[in-house]
Amino acid sequence: MNIASKKILLVGESWVSSAVHYKGFDSFGSTTFHSGATPFLKAMNETCFEVTHMPAHEAPETLPLTLEGLRQWDCIILSDIGSSSLLLHPDVWQHSKTVPNRLSLLHDYVEQGGGLAMIGGYLTFQGIDGKGRWRNTPVEKTLPVRCHPYDDRIEIPEGTKAIVDQPDHALFDGVPDQWPALLGMNEVMLAEDAQLLASAQTAQGTHPLLAITSYGKGRTLAWMSDMSPHWLPSEFSDWPGYRQLWINYLTWLTRA
Repeated sequence: MNIASKKILLVGESWVSSAVHYKGFDSFGSTTFHSGATPFLKAMNETCFEVTHMPAHEAPETLPLTLEGLRQWDCIILSDIGSSSLLLHPDVWQHSKTVPNRLSLLHDYVEQGGGLAMIGGYLTFQGIDGKGRWRNTPVEKTLPVRCHPYDDRIEIPEGTKAIVDQPDHALFDGVPDQWPALLGMNEVMLAEDAQLLASAQTAQGTHPLLAITSYGKGRTLAWMSDMSPHWLPSEFSDWPGYRQLWINYLTWLTRA
């Protein structure tokens, strides 16, 4: 396959907000859709990667239920979306029918040569109040990290900068030495045989920030902070290194 035809699927990285507005005696409601994918999609313009964004509310029904369907993409990115969204297809949730387990399909997708990245957020890894629920799943088995059994968020309002543990690794080619600050991340444990490429210092200690591994014939990557606000400030996504990091990540994941 030509490098120019590498196809990437971003799953998640969106949300819907509902608000009630009070004006004296009267009130009314409103609903707003938000996408956190814009910085990433913008960064991937005019690269060799063709990105499809599948918003979180579409994933329960739209993510393929077959391995063949998943293989149309060279790499799949899971960002800020809980495992329940992939387990509870409408046929299961609304009609009590059986469907294939897409967490198992993603495991097989990697094992047979696909690339998979999990990006930090309130609903990836274990997530806020433990609601991400990726611990002890077939997907976790493929990752370079293991999830804790509790709310794993580390909020860092004062900011922290990455500590590059392996500066000569190809994932840092062309990336400036000075990284902007991050405002939070998920706490995880490094898996056996994984490579720790970057860490972050917090009030609780030093934690894995970027890790990679091979699984079967495939490759996986875990970035424990966000790809967009709030944990990743605009100073980071506007930084030239943001685009280069993503190019390097996807190049490695797709073996380009």
